[in-house]
Amino acid sequence: MHLVATVLTAVPAPPGLFPAREQMALSLGWHIILSCFGVAFPAMIFVMHRRGLRRNDPVAIELAKRWSKVSAVLFAIGAVSGTVLSFEMGVLWPGLMGRFGGVLGLPFAFEGLSFFVEAIFLGIYLYGWGRMKPSVHVLMLLPMAVAGVIGTFCVLAVNAWMNWPTGFRIVNGQVTDVNPWRAMFNDRVWLQFAHMWVGAFMVVGFSVAGVYAVGLLRGRRDAHHRLGFVVPFVFATVAALVQPVIGHVLGFGMDTHQPAKLASFELAETTTHGPSPIRIGGVVIDGKVYGSIDIPRIGSLVAENSFSNPVPGMDTVPLADRPNDGEINTSHWAFQIMVGLGSALALGVATFWLARWRRRDLLRHRWFLRACAFAGPAAVIALEAGWTATEVGRQPWTVYGVLKTVDAASTHSGLWWLFGVTVVVYTAMTVGAVTVIRSMTRRWRDGETDLPSPYGPALGGGDQR
Repeated sequence: MHLVATVLTAVPAPPGLFPAREQMALSLGWHIILSCFGVAFPAMIFVMHRRGLRRNDPVAIELAKRWSKVSAVLFAIGAVSGTVLSFEMGVLWPGLMGRFGGVLGLPFAFEGLSFFVEAIFLGIYLYGWGRMKPSVHVLMLLPMAVAGVIGTFCVLAVNAWMNWPTGFRIVNGQVTDVNPWRAMFNDRVWLQFAHMWVGAFMVVGFSVAGVYAVGLLRGRRDAHHRLGFVVPFVFATVAALVQPVIGHVLGFGMDTHQPAKLASFELAETTTHGPSPIRIGGVVIDGKVYGSIDIPRIGSLVAENSFSNPVPGMDTVPLADRPNDGEINTSHWAFQIMVGLGSALALGVATFWLARWRRRDLLRHRWFLRACAFAGPAAVIALEAGWTATEVGRQPWTVYGVLKTVDAASTHSGLWWLFGVTVVVYTAMTVGAVTVIRSMTRRWRDGETDLPSPYGPALGGGDQR
């Protein structure tokens, strides 16, 4: 009750701030999942399609064809949510875009161009089945994959800039000497991009593999389901094992640049005189920590890459720049959920390949397939938790050390209506996407391998294998 009261009483003065936060959390939390498919799915389809051509494998060709149609559905609704987000930036956060629009214009412009390139080549690829030379057709996936990566980089460049602002000066309260290239290629962008890019492959790899794990659980132990499981699982394996390293390196320097975020992650209310423990669970109430399980020295190892250096606590942050208890607890739990789920997924893939090395096939075991079925949702939750930790952990700043969130938000009190409309639109899009994809999978299981298009010229080349 105290935590709830803390959060509610923390609702600040501008009437538009709370609905703006809620709407941004909904929009970003929804769109980020679709973005992962735009980044990682083209690469997986390319691998599957190329395997089908090189090995004359009809199973791989059919999987690539089906995945491309699912990708088109997800891309379509992702385009809607992405467009909504672009409008929300100006409507919900006029203090940010009005003041720093010139600084952030470059990455947003490139992100828009990347979106168009991805859409164009997705259309060519979908239309090209049976109409293009196979060796050329498969190459249409490469511009899609590259455009998805560039678009992700541009969005992450903006977010990294909010954590590590550079490329401008403020003179007499005015933004001047703007260098948009320096802002875009800020000191934090590459690591944040790598963290998100690899995370996208975890989400898509585990989600797609989980779909075929469910099929294997239901007794469909054919080549289609085994290959549909293994290819995305390989992508997920590499991503899950690399991600902890990237995440650890990403934390370097946070103790000096964003000490409040680090203190929130570690639930460090005060700076210790020696090595800091890692705190599992727990909450902070009125500056005191309750209910945590402390493991000595591990906090220093995780945050400082050392067994002896103390983690700077919240007492090193000026009182006016500290997050409230609700924000500290939210970022702390989000960080621990991300790390916990990411570690479990890494352990799971390592177990699979170790067993395979010892000539044991875990795909024959129902417990492993059940775990794989839950791996996709777990990767999505880890992604959402990581994004929450990044955003809430930066509070009370929107642009760290430059612009506070209360000064960035709209002062309009009618934003709750916009939030309600957004909930309705996103719910409708979710229901529509699930309905379409379920219909496609049901027809595929019924033997309709080539779902007809209601218009357009008829196929002339037949099977391009």
